[in-house]
Amino acid sequence: MPVELNFLSLLTGCFATPVAENPTVAMVEAAYRAMGLDARYINCDVAPADLGDAVRGARAMGWRGFNCSLPHKVAVIDFIDELAPSAEIIGAVNCVINEDGRLIGENTDGKGFLASLKTVTDPRGKHVVVLGAGGASRAIAVETALAGAASITVVNRDAARGKAVVQLVAAHTSAAAEFVPLKDDYVVPGETDILINATSIGLFPGVNDLPAVDFTSLRPGLVVADVIPNPPHTAFLRTAETHGAITLDGLGMLVNQGVIGIRLWAGREPDAKVMRGALEAVFGA
Repeated sequence: MPVELNFLSLLTGCFATPVAENPTVAMVEAAYRAMGLDARYINCDVAPADLGDAVRGARAMGWRGFNCSLPHKVAVIDFIDELAPSAEIIGAVNCVINEDGRLIGENTDGKGFLASLKTVTDPRGKHVVVLGAGGASRAIAVETALAGAASITVVNRDAARGKAVVQLVAAHTSAAAEFVPLKDDYVVPGETDILINATSIGLFPGVNDLPAVDFTSLRPGLVVADVIPNPPHTAFLRTAETHGAITLDGLGMLVNQGVIGIRLWAGREPDAKVMRGALEAVFGA
């Protein structure tokens, strides 16, 4: 009997590596094996013009759900039935759940980061600085604000994009929100509790690249997080550690995104340690 394809992935081919080496595929497949699930997680390249057909096909074939990556996170909304509350605020979807033929869009980016962040600190009442204003920044800013952060400061070179994230936070959460244009190295304010690199700076192969931060403004005890999973221990985190910061790598965010997705699709809790181990094997961590 062939394996029934219940829990599947719809991606855009954002990873340049073969499917066998795709870190997300390796992570989720490892979780399925450990859970004894008769299911597969596969990688599909879908051109933007074909997205609607792909979503209709997933529904017709009874896929339990799928992930989607850039450039489909916003466009996919036109082809699904409903948005979860935070996905509606963020305006982007990376995880879709098939509930009896009805497709529900979720955004697990910010939720995955928040779950990882809570292993080192609770954002409630904290002052958070987010570097960058892309999709990861939007999701993280919204979710940390919804979790009770006192303030969100978005630092970015492009003022329009930075202000858009701030307006989103201000309109939908009780957190104070501020935009700071990035011109020179950013001096981290003394009241900051959590500093997050939500940019792609430092991602392989640019492993020695650093965000424009004045590292002398970091202090012992400041929580410094990076969303980049490859390499897990980025130059940003290594430099922050030399100033006494508590650091959080991007693997935790990626693992928790996967955990949330599997929970939504299968109604069961996967083993996060197995999933992290699979990622570490791919990245050689």
